[in-house]
Parts: sequence; structure tokens; C-alpha cells
Amino acid sequence: MKTIQLALIVLVALLHFYFLILEMFLWTTPRALKAFGLSIDLAKQTVVLAANQGLYNGFLAAGLVWSLVNKSFPDQIAIFFLSCVIIAGIYGAYSTKKIKLFYIQGVPAVLALITILFT
Repeated sequence: MKTIQLALIVLVALLHFYFLILEMFLWTTPRALKAFGLSIDLAKQTVVLAANQGLYNGFLAAGLVWSLVNKSFPDQIAIFFLSCVIIAGIYGAYSTKKIKLFYIQGVPAVLALITILFT
């Protein structure tokens, strides 16, 4: 179970690092436009907002990596950052009216959190 837990935390961290890359550096590229369902005009208008959002995703990824390398209280750190990811996924799905966002962002975090709480 510990291996599954670690794999899920790594997956969530990698997803958020990927979101950081998309939002901070690739926001106006075809890949990001398709991923977020944006027009190029809207992407150009929101590039600064997206970069800020990407930075926050980077903080989430960093916190999850911290939980993997911290030997003193890794579960508590992971629980906090996974909870942040889940809340962000819920709010993102609610505010954008795209439930797919929660499946991509929130479900892996929920699964990781469950493995921590039940091990």
C-alpha cells in the first residue's frame, strides 16, 4: 500500500509541475489552448493570470515533493497539500463548469489521500 501511496503522490506532483509548465511557459501554444479550451485571443489577454496560476501549481508540486523527502512528518505534509489540490479541483470544476477538471486534478489527489488515511 505504501508503494501505491508514493506513486499517487508522485503522480499528483508531476501533474502539477506539468500544469506549471503549461500555465507559465506554454500558455499561448496549441497544446495549452487545447488543454484549457481557450482561443488565442483569450490566452494572450490572460497570460499574466495564467503565469500566476502556474506558480501556485508549482507550490503544490513542491509541497508534495517535500512530503516525499521529509522524514519527520511526511504524511501530515502530504495530507495538507493533497487537501489543497482537492479543494482547488473542486473549485476549478465548479467555477469553470467542467467536471473533467476535477477528474484530472482532484481524483488522483483523493486516491492518494485515501491511501494515506488507511495505511
